[in-house]
Amino acid sequence: MIGLMGFAKRGKIMQSSSHQKFTVPQKFFGHFYVAAVAWTTVLLVTTWTYAYNMVPFTSQSTEDSHIISVWRSVFLLLLMEVQVLRRLFETLYVFNYSSSARLHIFGYLTGYFFYTLAPISLCYNHAHEVYKFSVNGVAEILVKGNTTSVQEFYLLEFLSPFLKLGWLQWTGAAIFFWGWIHQRNCHKILGSLRKNRTQNDSYMIPYGDWFELVSSPHFLAEIVIYVGFVVASGGADLTVWLLLGFTVSNLTFAA
Repeated sequence: MIGLMGFAKRGKIMQSSSHQKFTVPQKFFGHFYVAAVAWTTVLLVTTWTYAYNMVPFTSQSTEDSHIISVWRSVFLLLLMEVQVLRRLFETLYVFNYSSSARLHIFGYLTGYFFYTLAPISLCYNHAHEVYKFSVNGVAEILVKGNTTSVQEFYLLEFLSPFLKLGWLQWTGAAIFFWGWIHQRNCHKILGSLRKNRTQNDSYMIPYGDWFELVSSPHFLAEIVIYVGFVVASGGADLTVWLLLGFTVSNLTFAA
């Protein structure tokens, strides 16, 4: 447990330690959010394109369970994109990390590991077929110089399959945004405690929002967000449950 605490230390806890070997500035949090946005965007665009081109948009075809499953993956990736974009924005513009705040390299690498696996966990069931579709599409462009397999784009048709998703997807999205809004609020409160980067490192007690209920509401909100992913997935995907399990164990330990 003591060894794990050494890896988990960051910010003000790390500052109190005399052992700062193998650490990086805490502002490096932004690195894996940049990677997360890039990777999630790639998966979202390729999966969405695959879903759009796999069959004609007819009322009969969109009732097919496999097709709906693919669009459910697109829906989950879209939620993840909303999450990682906000986290990147907060890292750059909301949090004023102290110049002395450090993060253990293990935690830094864990961030990359998590944000590489998290998005792909949301579309794991269709990753192979999306990959094959993407490779074939690139090959076709290189050989023919065009994208003859891509249908003519209509915005309504591009978005209409989301309307055919079930109540679990929209309930999960509601839970997701409930946690998302509260995490945004809590991060805004935390960011306001240090008005500028040169302010001293004295600890200030945050108040407001879920800080009135628990000591680490931003972590609790993150757990709620990933509960939303599980509900939106329909609860049948093991990879999404594993994602929630890792989030709960990691953030509970960090809290």
